[in-house]
Amino acid sequence: MKTPFALVLALSASTAFASGHGNPGGHFIENWDLNSDGAVTLEEATERRSDIFASFDADDNGVLSAEEYDMFDEARANDMKENGMGMGKNKANPANGMMRSFTDADGDGKVTLDEFMASVPAWYAKMDKNGDGTVTANDFARN
Repeated sequence: MKTPFALVLALSASTAFASGHGNPGGHFIENWDLNSDGAVTLEEATERRSDIFASFDADDNGVLSAEEYDMFDEARANDMKENGMGMGKNKANPANGMMRSFTDADGDGKVTLDEFMASVPAWYAKMDKNGDGTVTANDFARN
């Protein structure tokens, strides 16, 4: 990993439904809301996704190899476990939008920066339950 901050960011980025300070989605909002206004915009999500990619692209070649993605998956799984979530258990879990099967568009086992970033709008739309263009704690409320 490139920096401890990048690792912390990447680890905390995937647990969208885990509670942060008792609020559904709070963990996600805390880590992805760049301007601290309580809402994550598509632009903020895009910037954070780029940061995460960079933190796991150990050789800086613009591709997450199978090994690099395995490290990413392991980091996300550990973070989700620590925050009471399990990857893959809830198909609606937005954290699944970071899975290789979601980001590896051509299925070659490697994920380019373009592939990783191209998946952002669909991933973001899954979280923006009310379609208002921002992701807030309300989007994580259990109905």
